[in-house]
Amino acid sequence: MQKTAYVYVPTPSKTNLEVGLARGLWGWRSPTLDRAESRQAVRSLNEGDLLVLGHRGPNSRVAPGGWNSAVLQRVIIGEIIRPLFSAAEAVWADDDYPERIGMDVLEDVSPPEGVTLGSGAMEALRLSANKQGAAVLEAGVIEVTRFVESLPPVIEGSDTGSINHDGETSTATTVLRRREQAKMRRARFGNATRLTCAICGRVLPSRFVRAAHIKRRSAASRVERLMLANIIPACLMGCDELFEHGHIYVDRTGTIKASPKAEETADLAAVAARLADQPVSGLTEDQEPFFSWHRRNVAQQP
Repeated sequence: MQKTAYVYVPTPSKTNLEVGLARGLWGWRSPTLDRAESRQAVRSLNEGDLLVLGHRGPNSRVAPGGWNSAVLQRVIIGEIIRPLFSAAEAVWADDDYPERIGMDVLEDVSPPEGVTLGSGAMEALRLSANKQGAAVLEAGVIEVTRFVESLPPVIEGSDTGSINHDGETSTATTVLRRREQAKMRRARFGNATRLTCAICGRVLPSRFVRAAHIKRRSAASRVERLMLANIIPACLMGCDELFEHGHIYVDRTGTIKASPKAEETADLAAVAARLADQPVSGLTEDQEPFFSWHRRNVAQQP
């Protein structure tokens, strides 16, 4: 069963929060995890478990249940991608925080009116605040699921048209991935009802076109994932999958090429060959570093 770890981040730690989000890391001082069973709790977190960071809440020195209707200024939901490890690499300016976990940020919510989670989640964050930011664990992800499903849609009444390559393990994670896809689509394509596939050049209804990362999401930093230069419109008629798996790539001149991977079957090679030697539609100069990464790491071409 998935677990959810709740960590409270006070106002003075805002800079550390931003650094951690940018690096996909969260860390603790060793004395913080020495308390009670804090280290054991963090050590029990596995890949796929969720981390909820609550930022800027009220005074935590209240009785149990005192935060049930409290308001947080910001809530970040992440997925654990690297369980507890120790490292000496300098990340934060004010301290080492050597005991760390790797996380993939899935949602970052900070509406003007603030954020309130379910009573169980708020109590866990209150306890974390009273334990100098130690993680407080809850079995399951029901509180996160309820919160995520209560969020307004990114694009009213729309379908993200996404294909999942990541193998989500929970309703909460699935919804969060779809929201991220919808946000990227809105930022990159606006409310367009028709889109041109960057690879084949077909003009299609937007539901047949995916906002595809050039540098794979799993390999990109949070900053890179949010860069519009790392997104291309790739159609679901085959272009998305051909590019995703490196059967085709984009060379330094912005021209589509078939890779040796496309030679797996004669029919696959024929499909890739039909796309080869065409220019990428809408290519911009700032996309080349991402296409270069894809070329070397996915298509395995120089």
